Amino acid sequence: MNRRRIVAAVVAAALVATGAAPAAADPTADPPADPRVDLAVLVVTDGGAATQAVAAHLTAQGVPHRTVRLDDPGRPAIDAAFLADADGANFQGVVLPNANPFADQAELAALHAFEARYGVRQVDAYLWPTPQVGLNYPAYSGPLDGTTAAATAEGLAGPFRYLRGHVPFEDNDPGLWESYGFLAQPLVDAPDTFTPLVTTVAPDGTAGVLAGVFGSGGREELAVTFAYNAAQQQFRLLAPGMVEWLTRGVHLGLHRNHLSVHVDDVFLGDARWHTGGNCTPGEDCTGGQTTADIRMTADDVAYAAQWQERSGFTLDLVYNGAGSDEAGPGDPLTAALLAARDRFRWTNHTYSHDFLGCVQDTTVVPWRCATGPDGAVRYATGAHIADQVARNRAWGLARGLPLVEGELVTGEHSGLRVLPQQPADNPDLAPALDTTQVRWLAADNSRQPAQRAVGGALTVPRHPLNVFFNVGTAAEETDEYNWIYTARADGGSGVCEDNPATVTCVPPLDPATGYAEVIVPLETRLALARILGNDPRPHYVHQSNLAEERILYPLLDSILGTYRSLLADNTPIVCARLADSGAELRRQARWADAVAAGTAHAYLQDGVVHVTAPDGVDVPLTVPEGSTVDGAAFGTAYAGSRSAWTTTARVFVP
Repeated sequence: MNRRRIVAAVVAAALVATGAAPAAADPTADPPADPRVDLAVLVVTDGGAATQAVAAHLTAQGVPHRTVRLDDPGRPAIDAAFLADADGANFQGVVLPNANPFADQAELAALHAFEARYGVRQVDAYLWPTPQVGLNYPAYSGPLDGTTAAATAEGLAGPFRYLRGHVPFEDNDPGLWESYGFLAQPLVDAPDTFTPLVTTVAPDGTAGVLAGVFGSGGREELAVTFAYNAAQQQFRLLAPGMVEWLTRGVHLGLHRNHLSVHVDDVFLGDARWHTGGNCTPGEDCTGGQTTADIRMTADDVAYAAQWQERSGFTLDLVYNGAGSDEAGPGDPLTAALLAARDRFRWTNHTYSHDFLGCVQDTTVVPWRCATGPDGAVRYATGAHIADQVARNRAWGLARGLPLVEGELVTGEHSGLRVLPQQPADNPDLAPALDTTQVRWLAADNSRQPAQRAVGGALTVPRHPLNVFFNVGTAAEETDEYNWIYTARADGGSGVCEDNPATVTCVPPLDPATGYAEVIVPLETRLALARILGNDPRPHYVHQSNLAEERILYPLLDSILGTYRSLLADNTPIVCARLADSGAELRRQARWADAVAAGTAHAYLQDGVVHVTAPDGVDVPLTVPEGSTVDGAAFGTAYAGSRSAWTTTARVFVP
């Protein structure tokens, strides 16, 4: 395979062409004056949640790492030959479950000697404070739920410079991933050093360190004294800084905090939830129930445009032209949306929102795929799919909507497989997408989280926000929420009882307060977890949520407000449209495949990062501010660093 060689300038150094990483040599030889340091992290794990969380974040950020399980009888010994060769270090950072997890102390001695020799840092993922890491014994041991930690001045000037300063700990129910930790103070008048980076005050008023740097014998360890898992907000807030500190700000991989919100069914009306029948007419009602559809008004459009300007955030309107045509000439909603067309982003949602998978038999609940006389499943035809796509695009272009070629959201993500009724894609879907030159096709992340090819298109999985398509008021939202998430004894559907692995039963919410007091805070936390997880997948809601009581805005205000209260201005939310989100997912996947296959290598030497990667694979690289390429700053400023997906081949600085 041909490879292109990518070299990125680091710390005011230059980009130069280079060969592949050197072969292993005698580890006992003296290292060169400026040794090679491979850009990879060693994760030594005992299977605990903390090291697993760090490894998961490294994966999400695209940082190459090797995991060694301590309980694996076939694991390599952590010795000099494993850690380095004669030309330099095989790892740029080390993550341990605690300060000394080895049964054989020769491994710890080899690791310490390696770290001191090459200036390699170590993260102790979760430890008991002791004088051996520069701390007194704990003054507090216990829960930290609901407390708020703070990055110190040293932390904010260093690895946590992307934070505002405060780090709230999730307040979970007892026994449900309770936040637990040990608080201690640094030793006084010790020969070694300890620099607190994150501190807090326990519920009983005890103050102490949660994370800090212990320096001893030419080595540095980041000691972390609280428990966490990969999903918890406090870890996700601190994880980029842990990687920044561990790698000294020079590493493969990059992170961005993404949030895009697609508003589906624009111009259409959405069916309304029937609170008495616990069903939606036209969807699953069997008793003849009817409700009035929910459709935006011209006032709702004006509010949306004003909200965007006030919030500094752009919505993606996913439209169906048939909704306007069916409303007829002089439709106030159409006039308002077209007058404000340039204030939003627009995406093709097919002309009339038809179901483009199998033909649905709705005489039964749940529906099933209709079959012909021969028993074969009947599908929407390729000609019909192509007409729905092309007709809606032509409708939008004729009215001046600023569309991007190749983006598509089908109604209900139809045409793609949907379990259990339709276990495979409509066989006519891929040819129709190719005919209409669709390149980015929305999918439901709750069903199909991985990006995949459908003909010449790639899917872009979208996260559903738990604001239902069939509600226009907070009371309706809460009523349907109660039906889905409460037990039968509490008046719910019992779905949560029947599916305990995927749905949790909750006590019934008050229709008057449940949305604001429970649903909004919960959905904010879930959305922030995705935003802070380097996940470019968009979120989606429906036009009904911008109508009537406009219940989407309190949730978006909560998400944006919470994010901006926690993250500094140097770390803005990335709000990308569908095609750009899809391209980012593709880059991430190609890079992950190259790292997993061992075809991407990188090392730092003489102030230059050298990367070898397969052709067609963009390389994510993060370097400190001040790094230059041909006299210009490398990449984009984000979170206090410079980073980019790069394909640069040969650039020099003066």
